[in-house]
Amino acid sequence: MSLQFSVLASGSTGNAFYIEADKTKLLVDAGLSGKQIEKQFLEIEKDIAEITGILVTHEHSDHIKGLGVLARRYNLPIYANAKTWDAMLPKIGKITTDQKFHFEANQIKTFNQLDVESFSVSHDAVDPMFFTFHYNNQKIALVTDLGYVSERIKKTIEGANAYIFEANHDVNMLQMSHYPWSVKQRILGDSGHISNEDSGLALSEIISNDTERVYLAHLSQDNNMKDLARMSVDQVLQERGINLDLFDTDPLKPTELFKINQKNPIL
Repeated sequence: MSLQFSVLASGSTGNAFYIEADKTKLLVDAGLSGKQIEKQFLEIEKDIAEITGILVTHEHSDHIKGLGVLARRYNLPIYANAKTWDAMLPKIGKITTDQKFHFEANQIKTFNQLDVESFSVSHDAVDPMFFTFHYNNQKIALVTDLGYVSERIKKTIEGANAYIFEANHDVNMLQMSHYPWSVKQRILGDSGHISNEDSGLALSEIISNDTERVYLAHLSQDNNMKDLARMSVDQVLQERGINLDLFDTDPLKPTELFKINQKNPIL
């Protein structure tokens, strides 16, 4: 039995991630409209009505835009930490008490046989967190929306079979962009987003012989390009003697379902 997943959407305009293990099917974030997310599920040939629950990383609109609509339409439970619940409730509309569940940062919650480990990240939200997923000695790490990759985070996510990892911006493109200086400072700061180069440096320290795939995620539409992100991250990895294929994610198009097999490591 294997973990399988699809990055339904990733970028500044909306984020959603699907992961499945045995009878457990989870959606992480719902940053597109409810209608768009339903369309993404059709594209990967999965039934959104069978979802076990929705995990929420933080309250920014590109992560919760369709959350309330989907939860009400399909009567889905939502899991978020207490501070995130307080921050997002005014944005997502009425949610019944029996749909509200707490999942605090730096804890492990088990859904049937799938263990989900949450960990705090540095980002300009009230209590942002992301996840690693553990099943049958397999591990997937979902890591975006962070200003820097701490040693604690590296330890938590190292040696995963697959990474969905932020490569938000090219520093030169951002510096030359039309963005106000205050926004540039936010993105470049410790509570913003990591650059292509920083993504490569972090990945070079955490991937292992068990790693099968790396997906570059949450690319800025204004300050990055898929080819540039792949080239920049790959250059950093190559300089450290690491050769692997990097996979794209997209703001609107889901990636194909990928199943962990542990037979063809990329290193």
